[in-house]
Amino acid sequence: MSFIYRCHIELHDSMYHATREIGRLYETEPIIHNYALCYALGLVDSEKYATTVSEEDSYRYFCPEQVPKYEQHLTPLNQQGIYVTPAASIHHTSILNTWKYANNNYHVEMEKTQKNIPSFGRAKEIAPESQFEFFVISQKELKLPKWIRLGKWMSKAEVTVEKLPEAKTTNDLFICTHPLNPLDVMFTNQVISYDVVNMPPVSLIQNVQMRGQYYYFEDIKELKIPVRMTYRFRG
Repeated sequence: MSFIYRCHIELHDSMYHATREIGRLYETEPIIHNYALCYALGLVDSEKYATTVSEEDSYRYFCPEQVPKYEQHLTPLNQQGIYVTPAASIHHTSILNTWKYANNNYHVEMEKTQKNIPSFGRAKEIAPESQFEFFVISQKELKLPKWIRLGKWMSKAEVTVEKLPEAKTTNDLFICTHPLNPLDVMFTNQVISYDVVNMPPVSLIQNVQMRGQYYYFEDIKELKIPVRMTYRFRG
């Protein structure tokens, strides 16, 4: 039996992550990657959910090196039957912030300088009160946190969880409008068409037409979620 939770996120701070960089503009796409959600929800380094992750590999307090370990951290969730989808925007607004900084070579290299040459950049962020939706599929009941931190600024966000009624499954051609991680669905479903959302570390897809097994709900006709999604990685 699978437990499916529909989760809503409401931002209490502006959220920033560099989905794309266009010159000096750093833009945040109104979508949250499922890798980021796993870390934010505490599913990766919590002893309750990922006992196979060693203490030295935990990102809870300190990250000694800027080398992602997604495969090492997320594979234990496959073993526990826990999967988190990306989060799509229910409604959102964006804000544009401009930041400036001065040349600081004299701090770094002890160079003498008579010039103070300012530079600048712009960050397009998602504003507070924006809301997102994602789903958690688990083989056991979960208790998810009410408050999480997201993005580069560790922005505060509130999570509301709704346990959905027991889902039915069928095998047919269907359309999933919710964003998906292509690596996690293409091995178990025949993907026919989709729209791409370019973002690191793995671009997402949405409005996906595919053939395969999926969950559906009698009271939520528009919701169809692929079955057997698991974290997979290139190579």
